[in-house]
Amino acid sequence: MIGLISATSAGAAARDRLASAWADRTRVYDGPVREAVEQAFAECEQLVCFLATGATVRLVAPLLAGKESDPGVVCVDEGLQHAVALLGGHGGGANALAAAVADALPGCRPVVTTATDAVGVPGLDTLGLPVEGAVAAVTRAFLDGAPVALRADAHWPLPALPPRTAPQPPDIPEAVSAGGGDGRGETPATGPGAGQGSAAWAELWVTDRIVELGERSAVLRPPSLVVGVGASRGAPAEEVLGLIGDALADAGLSGRSVTELATVDAKAGEAGIVEAAERLGVPLRTYAADMLAAVDVPHPSDAPLTAVGTPSVAEAAALLAAGPGAGLVVPKRKSAPENGPAMATAAVARRRPRGRLAVVGLGPGARDLLTPRAREELRRASTVVGLDQYVDQIRDLLRPGTRILESGLGAEEERARTAVAEARAGHAVALIGSGDAGVYAMASPALAEASDDIDVVGVPGVTAALAAAAILGAPLGHDHVSISLSDLHTPWEVIERRVRAAAEADIVVTFYNPRSRGRDWQLPKALGILAEHRAPTTPVGIVRNASRADESSRLTTLAALDPATVDMMTVVVVGNTAAREIAGRMVTPRGYRWQT
Repeated sequence: MIGLISATSAGAAARDRLASAWADRTRVYDGPVREAVEQAFAECEQLVCFLATGATVRLVAPLLAGKESDPGVVCVDEGLQHAVALLGGHGGGANALAAAVADALPGCRPVVTTATDAVGVPGLDTLGLPVEGAVAAVTRAFLDGAPVALRADAHWPLPALPPRTAPQPPDIPEAVSAGGGDGRGETPATGPGAGQGSAAWAELWVTDRIVELGERSAVLRPPSLVVGVGASRGAPAEEVLGLIGDALADAGLSGRSVTELATVDAKAGEAGIVEAAERLGVPLRTYAADMLAAVDVPHPSDAPLTAVGTPSVAEAAALLAAGPGAGLVVPKRKSAPENGPAMATAAVARRRPRGRLAVVGLGPGARDLLTPRAREELRRASTVVGLDQYVDQIRDLLRPGTRILESGLGAEEERARTAVAEARAGHAVALIGSGDAGVYAMASPALAEASDDIDVVGVPGVTAALAAAAILGAPLGHDHVSISLSDLHTPWEVIERRVRAAAEADIVVTFYNPRSRGRDWQLPKALGILAEHRAPTTPVGIVRNASRADESSRLTTLAALDPATVDMMTVVVVGNTAAREIAGRMVTPRGYRWQT
């Protein structure tokens, strides 16, 4: 919940505007400002204060408990010009909230002063993974360009880390240089270890193991562990939790890497297991007994076979939930209560990391038509794969340290295979294309190469057809189809059949790839087919380089169109029999009865 506090009539008007726009997630706090802030601070995850920053600082200062628990606080000035992320930029979500507030209030701009955000370095507390240790010291090393040793047990799809983050074997300790952060004036850039090649000033672990951390070491906990649980009827939650804790501790594993509990369907409502999952903050997944019985386990037993129909619950459930390639890191063990028989069993499996492939549409070219989601995916990627000219469009948006794999025209198959291979290696990959990546672009060849061993995310973009249509007017107001006239991948006989079907169906047609220097006869042929079913005066829209600096457009007719004026950077939109030119715009009526 977001608490909204104001002190003036102007602030109250803006407050009420937010409350109306975000009715399901905001609460207005009226009354004396100090009491309102204190109440909202105690009850809400975030606050938006329509107050001066100085006043807000004085009001919240006595309430601060720690960055792990304090809400995010955003201040908005009296003129509604700035939304300042004042407190809890990352952990409290104030940075994102400031951007959201600015979007909701016309003329307002977000003000974010978090150092990592300012220079494009990912904050360790923004990666979606639990983090422990000397977060500030490692972040300082990132910001100062100091060498950081990255010790990961496996490749997890992290965003790009700064260039001087060097992978190191996790089981071969390397002394972290002894300088900096001790009050002697030494810094990551000037203290001992600076400029000494591979000598690391700090280290970042990515592991589910319990490791000894130094004063400049932090650890990210990957979502790698699944605990399979079996229990007798009435097993108390304390016994289940105690067993899980002991199993992890004895194996030297962190509970913060546990992503879920798993058991048999028959135990889906077992109170002790359900409560254990709730208290651990993880979901409970259940499986049918026959699915568990099909899993090969090292310690099958007759007892669960008799009770629930499978020779293994804990081990089989852990392995099944952890997915293909998982392995047991803690075999089945029983609880050891002080009094009475053991009522719970547990086993722990470690899942294989899954790489991540985001297929990102960049839109038609204008920066303001690049979607916020596309920006986020580009910032999340550690590797970007794309056509060189498309990479140039977004190079400035990438984080420092992002690996770029670019190639020229004609290398689409190579780019698709490279992107999938990089994701299979455990990386966070963004495969970019213009427009929407699923429309005559890279999504199709990439997903044809991919299998279910990686996670795939599609990020839609504004297509060339949509950008052209917006420039022309409303040519796509009724049924329409897009057809590529390139016969490099599709035989002309197939293309011609599709054009003829669209002509006979009286559908608006958008032609992609209409004409090139070596392929100049297809467009006249397609226009001729359409002319068999449409009047010579049928409006035709021509848009070249839609949304780019050298954009050009014009309206003509089916009879007057000169194919020689069209090239591969052009989109051609041919109207149906109802399409009209109205006030210099191309319009295809929707057919509303009130307009007849």
